[in-house]
Amino acid sequence: MVRIHARIGLSYDVGPQGADFIFNLQAARTAQQSVVWEQLDIQPFVFSVESFDPATNNRTLRLTAPPGHLELDYRCTVDLRHHIELPHEVAEVPIAQLPPAVLPYLYPSRYCQSDCLGPLVMEQFGHLPRGYSRVQAVVDWVGQQVSFKSNTSNSATSALDTLRDRVGVCRDFAHLFIALCRALNIPARFATGIDYGADPALGPQDFHAYVEVYLGHRWYIFDPSGTAIPMGFIRIGTGRDAADVSFATIFGGFQSAAPLIEIRAETGPVPGFELPVHRHWAISTAA
Repeated sequence: MVRIHARIGLSYDVGPQGADFIFNLQAARTAQQSVVWEQLDIQPFVFSVESFDPATNNRTLRLTAPPGHLELDYRCTVDLRHHIELPHEVAEVPIAQLPPAVLPYLYPSRYCQSDCLGPLVMEQFGHLPRGYSRVQAVVDWVGQQVSFKSNTSNSATSALDTLRDRVGVCRDFAHLFIALCRALNIPARFATGIDYGADPALGPQDFHAYVEVYLGHRWYIFDPSGTAIPMGFIRIGTGRDAADVSFATIFGGFQSAAPLIEIRAETGPVPGFELPVHRHWAISTAA
């Protein structure tokens, strides 16, 4: 089991008309991810409403902020009990056996235009044996075709843009990988979180985008950008693409600072915990 301690700090200067905020920054509670402790401080104090989506386990926080400065400080301790399988034992699920809740992740979405990629995926992956290994081949292909580089995309960049430009950040890798999986009739969804073990050379700690693919009747983690350690991901939200799980959606005028994110793994004398490391397992933290 892995225990992660994390902090997310957000800071805004709200315009003279005030603003409404919808946040998605709290750790999700899933079968394999337990929130042991958490604390949320909002300064200055404003009334907030938290809601929970039982279909995705996403948690949202809504508030209306008056003009002036607004700060959120979220801290948590999360235990990760990873479900693991040998990759060669994880099969693709026939369309007829997919649960209804999984079906939306087969379809094209705003940033993942899978309906445009059929010929490409048939040429590159159609001949491969079905299962986890075929999805891993898609991950490897994306990593070979796209270079990670900060400040090379924006909120409008889609999977097709990334395929054309061959450069992007974790969000762009995720959108392209999802689109390719869906073009192969494999359900895939966008996941947001924070990640232990990110390469410091890539810049300050930030939110991370990765992917969950439905194989073997559960959602397995893939990190197409290859910038972090999947065993160290704290899952925050999942959706069809980034449009569904922005960490902050804001209605009104504002200015913001870069998020402050801190994350560390439990290394003390508590028995039963291990540091996140790269493994060649099929890993899941969601049923």
